[in-house]
Amino acid sequence: MPLFSSPLEAFLHWEKVIPDQTFLIQPIDGKLKTYSYKNTGFEIRKIASKLKKIGLEKGNHVAILSKNCAHWMMSDLAIMMAELVSIPIYTSLTANAVEQVLNHSESKAIIIGKLDDYSTIKKGIPNIPKIGIELYGIKEEYSWEKIIGEQIPEITIKLPNPSDTHTIIYTSGTSGDPKGVIHSVENIVNSIQTVQKIINLPKKPRLFSYLPLVHVAERLIWTYGLTMGAQFSYPENLLTFAKDLQRTQPHAFFAVPRIWTKFQEIVLSKIPQKRLNWILKIPIINNFFKVKLKQKLGLKHAEIMISGAAPVSLEVINWYKNIDIEIFQIYGMTEDCCISHFNIPPNNKIGTVGKPLPGVKTKISDEGEICIKNNCLMKGYYKKPELTKNTFDQEGYLKTGDKGKYDEEGNLTITGRIKDQFKTDKGKYISPSGIELELIKNTNIEQACVVGSGLPNPIALVTLSELGNTSSFSALSNSLINSVSDLNNRLEKHEKIKKVVVFKDQWTIENNFLTPTLKLKRNLIELDNEHNYLTWYHDEKMVMFKNN
Repeated sequence: MPLFSSPLEAFLHWEKVIPDQTFLIQPIDGKLKTYSYKNTGFEIRKIASKLKKIGLEKGNHVAILSKNCAHWMMSDLAIMMAELVSIPIYTSLTANAVEQVLNHSESKAIIIGKLDDYSTIKKGIPNIPKIGIELYGIKEEYSWEKIIGEQIPEITIKLPNPSDTHTIIYTSGTSGDPKGVIHSVENIVNSIQTVQKIINLPKKPRLFSYLPLVHVAERLIWTYGLTMGAQFSYPENLLTFAKDLQRTQPHAFFAVPRIWTKFQEIVLSKIPQKRLNWILKIPIINNFFKVKLKQKLGLKHAEIMISGAAPVSLEVINWYKNIDIEIFQIYGMTEDCCISHFNIPPNNKIGTVGKPLPGVKTKISDEGEICIKNNCLMKGYYKKPELTKNTFDQEGYLKTGDKGKYDEEGNLTITGRIKDQFKTDKGKYISPSGIELELIKNTNIEQACVVGSGLPNPIALVTLSELGNTSSFSALSNSLINSVSDLNNRLEKHEKIKKVVVFKDQWTIENNFLTPTLKLKRNLIELDNEHNYLTWYHDEKMVMFKNN
């Protein structure tokens, strides 16, 4: 595979070599709209020229506000071609949060694509040039469709310098404080070259893009695919997700733990575990069944299946392994361009996030914090020099904020977050993440958040899975009591869970308790509930039900 000096150079190469190959497949109203490399090149040149024409200069910032779609990727390419810097924005943000990002990033224009509710978010967009994509119902002062029909002078394409800023990614922030992570062209190129060394996909692979492209991991997959001459497909919406994935049958699939859990629930809702176990024991139909099941899930041709963003339970990993789906856990963050630790085929140490990737240096600090150094570390947080300084140690290592330990083979296990730790009333530290991972082994539990700063012992706040919601109060209470009792037998005295509080509604992106990458916003959950801690703690019942 050729080595490219930038994502833009990669696109120009494939546009020349395979102009008529389908590049992007966008489902619209149940029909597929396709864009070849040649079609894409025509449209992005028009948009790039228009951005220049309305007065944008090299290095100016242009925001992208859209769910994953063909035009998100075309917008990204057009911004590169115009020598500008992309500012991707999570579509789940409130209007106020969108306004905050646009103002802080000093975005000079914005491209607006596929959204569920533009009217609400629109209030947060200041008076800057807006390019709306009418295909998705967005009508603004500038229309993407009209621009590509205009007679605009052909843009002179200049490839970027390695040191040029490529993008500023505003992290979702479990703390509720988004930060703009600056990545250069060189950072992106180096990260892709590392991925190319460890993941071998067929030439011109099929890829399915659905996790937010704002997130560094999905952005990495998009850019990696671009260097491979890939074909990208997207889901039309949540209702068509399964069908769209099944249609695509991608060669690689990346998911966060909640996606893997949801897939598992869907399978078990149609084939109960006892029947599944029976089927898997019959040699004649075993293999045939597994192939059909993988096809139904859309994973028949997936050569690697990856999980990241948060730990996935051993039970879930082993469940998938029984149906010949091997999940490889990885570890990385926006600040290190996701180049940190991977479980790499054929080596997969279940329960760990693997070994450091080629070129990655790591160390564990005296406090147990994982520290990373590679050739694609962020250039800093935009307009936050003090925060940037505090994020690196004296040797230039990135302080991840995560705690971890290495086994004798050099595989890393994440043991918690430095900032998530809290103290009991006797000053004992508790790291909640490991306890939470044990709790969600109970199939009645969808989400768990262990809290209790200043209490003698912690409290577990949980939401219910679909299975849990169908159980009676008594059956559910007994199940939770048994899980907690079993877990408490394995915990230190100060770690033992005193109470379980069951929430009626799940924590979601929409109610602002989940980040766009499906991580709990622990501080906001605590802020919303801490006034109840003492009351819950002293209640005589072990399991309580809270009506949100």
